[in-house]
Amino acid sequence: MGLVQAVVGAVGGVLGDQWKDFYTVPQGLPATAALFAAVPQGTNAGRGSNTSGSTNIITNGSKIVVPEGYGLLLMQDGAITAFVAEPGGYEWRSDDINSKSIFAGDGIVSTFITQSWERFKFGGQPGSQQAAFFVSLKELPDNRFGTQSEIYWDDGFLNTQVGAITRGSYTLKIVDPILFVKNFVPAAYLQPGKVFDFTDLDNAAASQLFNEVVGSLAPAFSLYTNDPSKGNRITKLQQDSLGFAQSLSAAVEQGYQWSSSRGLAIVKTAIVSIEYDANTRELLKTVQRADALSGARGNSNLQASVAQGIQSSGETGGAAGLVGVGMASGMVGGVGALQQPVAPAAPAAEDPVAKLQKAKQMLDLGLITQADYDALKAKALGL
Repeated sequence: MGLVQAVVGAVGGVLGDQWKDFYTVPQGLPATAALFAAVPQGTNAGRGSNTSGSTNIITNGSKIVVPEGYGLLLMQDGAITAFVAEPGGYEWRSDDINSKSIFAGDGIVSTFITQSWERFKFGGQPGSQQAAFFVSLKELPDNRFGTQSEIYWDDGFLNTQVGAITRGSYTLKIVDPILFVKNFVPAAYLQPGKVFDFTDLDNAAASQLFNEVVGSLAPAFSLYTNDPSKGNRITKLQQDSLGFAQSLSAAVEQGYQWSSSRGLAIVKTAIVSIEYDANTRELLKTVQRADALSGARGNSNLQASVAQGIQSSGETGGAAGLVGVGMASGMVGGVGALQQPVAPAAPAAEDPVAKLQKAKQMLDLGLITQADYDALKAKALGL
């Protein structure tokens, strides 16, 4: 009975695999899907007549449509045989006996008889495995990172060690699909119906990437804040998504070889929050005060502070308070050092005619006497 069933299965499978099919992207994919098998339209949404073909055989003459933003990876018996990065429609052609079809002009005798015999030897199943997978070439969003406790790094600008709790997200890109599939994707995802998604909580490989990113955050912060071209300011991290992404990508490459061994790269980052520890917050306040007291604006701010101190000391501390303020101002060069006094301008010589006119008006108003007026007149005229 087993022998008869094998013969029936072999002949039926050959007939089912004669149909040419139309392969494309499956419906309902999440935006974060990175790798998934191409789906034949004969079994997708009930359209088409090929419902009995083998799931691991692609018939010669079948068409595979590659959409924008995706690459097509072809596999034969577990080995990668080709990769297509350009969008468009492609026709499948294979020398494998199981792919031959009378509809593709491969002949009747070689197609039916040879395939039936080969499948009979494997219990009615085709003796090979063919597959087509789509690989996303787009930026894959919503990959999140976060730390539960402070991470510490040496900060070049503050010239000390700083710490913070941080969380955010990054976009990931597959820069080498062949390396990605060969060296990183588990075999369980290289079959129809499976979707490799970096944001899937049940994806152990994606969870490993999360742990590696968290482990790379401290080196990434150090790379960023110790780069002179970025100004060495940790306060710029949340404003510079591309710059910090380069530092984070460099850190994971240095620690885990994402690009060179897995074909992955971090493209952009979005830091949602950074909560510095108490010591770092105090350091940042000191830096802010120092920035406020530098340059022309700092000159004005310090003068106002000293003036307020003099007023306060006069109200509460008397002479001792004034001495303290004097000492404080002397530490920064004194109030006089902050701003050089401006010499008063020499008064302009008054016009004698105008001076006499004013004197006459004062005489008429009874503000001065005639004798006063005569004296002013004599002085104005130099008599």
